[in-house]
Amino acid sequence: MTRAGLAGRPDVLRIGNASGFYGDRFSAWREMLDGGDLDVLTGDYLAELTMLILGRDLRRDPETGYAKTFLRQMETCLGTALDRGVRVVTNAGGLNPAGLAAALRTLGDRLGVPVRIGYVEGDALPRPDALTANAYLGAFGIAACLSGGADVVVTGRVTDASLVVGPGIAHFGWGRTELDPLAGATVAGHLLECGTQVTGGNFSFFTELPDGGYRPGFPIAELRADGSAVLTKHPGTGGAVSTETVTAQLLYEVGGPGYLGPDVVSRLDSVTLTPDGPDRVRVSGVAGTPPPPTLKVGVTRLGGFRNSMTFVLCGLDIEAKAALVRAQLTDSVGADGLEFDLARTDHVDAADTEAASALLHVHLRDADPKRAGRAFSAAAVELALASYPGCTLTTPPGDATPYGVFSADEVPQDGVRQVAVLPSGERVDVPPPVLTERQPAPGPESGTDGRADTAPTHAQAGTPSTDGRPTRRAALGEVVGARSGDKGGDANLGVWARSDAGYGWLRGWLTTDRLRGLLPETADLAVHRYELPNLRAVNFVLPGLLGQGVAASTRFDPQAKALGELLRSRIVDLPVDLTGAGR
Repeated sequence: MTRAGLAGRPDVLRIGNASGFYGDRFSAWREMLDGGDLDVLTGDYLAELTMLILGRDLRRDPETGYAKTFLRQMETCLGTALDRGVRVVTNAGGLNPAGLAAALRTLGDRLGVPVRIGYVEGDALPRPDALTANAYLGAFGIAACLSGGADVVVTGRVTDASLVVGPGIAHFGWGRTELDPLAGATVAGHLLECGTQVTGGNFSFFTELPDGGYRPGFPIAELRADGSAVLTKHPGTGGAVSTETVTAQLLYEVGGPGYLGPDVVSRLDSVTLTPDGPDRVRVSGVAGTPPPPTLKVGVTRLGGFRNSMTFVLCGLDIEAKAALVRAQLTDSVGADGLEFDLARTDHVDAADTEAASALLHVHLRDADPKRAGRAFSAAAVELALASYPGCTLTTPPGDATPYGVFSADEVPQDGVRQVAVLPSGERVDVPPPVLTERQPAPGPESGTDGRADTAPTHAQAGTPSTDGRPTRRAALGEVVGARSGDKGGDANLGVWARSDAGYGWLRGWLTTDRLRGLLPETADLAVHRYELPNLRAVNFVLPGLLGQGVAASTRFDPQAKALGELLRSRIVDLPVDLTGAGR
């Protein structure tokens, strides 16, 4: 790898992000290109659910399998990017990176802007029993394409952070053994990958942002040769970049202090965040260790068919009304695959029907589309005149829809052939890392570095302080922020304090037992707990909370996005000196 670089400034590489998921703000590519100087612009389109969607597309039409939105966005942006010398790196290739690369060449020819395109392949694995099976590749294939002269690099399933690490490798010439720079760039990539989530989107304290979180701008990382970066955004855009918005994104969809990747393990407990001016936060000190000898493989399968109907239960005897529906529907369609979720949204002595009503959500999953389809929904509608008083439903009868199941597997790194296809057509094999290191399995309840959680435990929410400090009943969110998300069937919940004193209280107070008391649905889970003192944070991993994953989940919050806000809303005994004027 040469050190020719990608930008005019050899010491800094400005990498922006214009997409955090398939369906993100359509105009973001134009906004980022017109908003200020950039060297590289990335776009992340892939998630576990997206791979399922693309898999179904590809099964219907072998010419598809990629994020078509990206191609439409390039209609008005490709020429601008080329004129301004901005390299584009995206995983929008999905299950067919060669197909998207070909479509982009055709687009360039039609627009009169010849474009040099490279793409990375090798992530797709043969699994006859699966709809899709894709290894999470690293960044060196992207780097090879950029070093080979690509204006645009298209990938399939690489890790999200690799979209940033790859340009860093190509620009600064990092090798496989330069673990700290690779780790720093990986953290920068993790911060950029979800777009505006690092600039004030989905932020616990959004009311404190200058624009109230109205329209946050997309982020930029000013990456340096040592792997450190300054997180910022274009001038005049909404939202904010602060140590807290950066902390929130650092805690998103992570596990233990070792953030696993195919090229390096980045130690999140080594990250240092430092204010660097308005809307600028320096991210430094990231230590890297060798990557694991295996690659994660995301596998999607068609799980069957499902259907849902919702009953409105108004007024008195809510539990008895729900029990009647449960018995009647079970008798009609059988108990197999049938689920009932009663949401007690009703209020006592309410003045209107909506406020007096609870909702009974009924789900049916089955391999037979007929049983899960009209047979089920018609059986629900037939109860309209033969069930509880005031019986009504929110939906008409409908057909079943297919659903998918996500699972994670692994394969040896040297068992996957990653290939960078350069703009010239040359195919370059990307060798796996020479040095790898097996990672320890987390214990069921662990603290920093996998040690047993030795903080004092309190099973009940709201237990008065045992250290003599005065307390008052208030929402936990007065003194902590939170960010939560999904990884297959697991969820993570990161909680951070707003001050050193707050963290001193948080790390001793929010134990696994305390969490189970505050969030009863976690009571039977083997909760993993990790402390991140540099971030004043505690992160929890909740295995199995989401069942078979987002696509199969019937949970009200299937991706656990709101789990952190639920925790913050719980009323507990807060130390007075941390709240209000005492904070």
